[in-house]
Amino acid sequence: MGSLNKMNFITRLSALCLRKSKMQQRHRSSRRPAVPLGSRILTDPSKVFEHNMWDHVQWSQEEEENAKEKAAENSLVKVQWEDQDKYEREASKYWNEFYKIHKNNFFKDRNWLFLEFPEILPEKRREELKTEQRSSEHTKINSTNSFSHKNEMSEEGEKYWKKNYGGGSTSVQGYVYNKKQAKSLTDNPQGKNRGEELGRLESFPGSDATYRILEVGCGAGNSVFPILKVLCNTPGTFLYCCDFASGAVELVKSHSSYNSAWCSAFVHDVCDDALPYPFPDEILDVILLVFVLSTIHPDRMQGVVNRLAKLLKPGGMLLFRDYGRYNTAQLRFKKGHCLSENFYVRGDGTRVYFFTKDCKQ
Repeated sequence: MGSLNKMNFITRLSALCLRKSKMQQRHRSSRRPAVPLGSRILTDPSKVFEHNMWDHVQWSQEEEENAKEKAAENSLVKVQWEDQDKYEREASKYWNEFYKIHKNNFFKDRNWLFLEFPEILPEKRREELKTEQRSSEHTKINSTNSFSHKNEMSEEGEKYWKKNYGGGSTSVQGYVYNKKQAKSLTDNPQGKNRGEELGRLESFPGSDATYRILEVGCGAGNSVFPILKVLCNTPGTFLYCCDFASGAVELVKSHSSYNSAWCSAFVHDVCDDALPYPFPDEILDVILLVFVLSTIHPDRMQGVVNRLAKLLKPGGMLLFRDYGRYNTAQLRFKKGHCLSENFYVRGDGTRVYFFTKDCKQ
């Protein structure tokens, strides 16, 4: 992944934290989950499913060397350049085929979102949810969610994944903050222009909201609908969601829980800087990317994150979760599927990159 301009990669509480400026110590505040990241140590194997992820799981030196050898071996034979170009140009086609086949039957709804990323919600609603999470229902939700990506899948999705990509997975999580300090739009000359732009676009979806979220790469809505379930009881909030696969967006819009009063789903390719968003810059409080950055060519990740950062309000936040390096899925790739270092193409034409927490390249 190319270096991200004016960002530092900081490991804190076993999450990948991307910061653009010195902000308040949010990771150490009471806003974090009841059992904060960094202190989830698995001491009793029978409790492995109590959390979506565990911290400080250490491989032996032998296990690490074996993983490196397998990754090096399956990377020896690279995909031909003309095919690599095809996978880049036709990326949306392959994901459309994916959703045409699986529809919304592949992944389970991500009920772990608010446990791992309470920052998705406005602070008041966050505190209310924290109280709810102390209830027995909170325990019930946790017990159904494994620490692996595999267990977010439906039965159909799990079978397909095992057949094509292998078992268990690791992941990294992170945060990006807008580098600008919180200021009123009228406090600077650019703010005046922004106000004029907002005036021209006053009828855009969610224009009346005071708290706005964008999910990039929404797929069939497995994050959208858990979020909407909470937002529908939170006045002044609005959710945008986009995907470059039109079939995925149609699945979201046709869902019985989709409501245009709370949500706007649209087709968008975040790699195309020339494409306008259906709302102005600097209006979003949160941007969410779950297993999305890994589908983008490493050379284009910097541009994508930089463009998305412009959509955030001063002090806004970008949250992401993605695949970890030496994930079982990475090690099970056969020769001839490697596009570049730690970047692969699956049998169905979709692509995946495997990160580390200290990705600085």
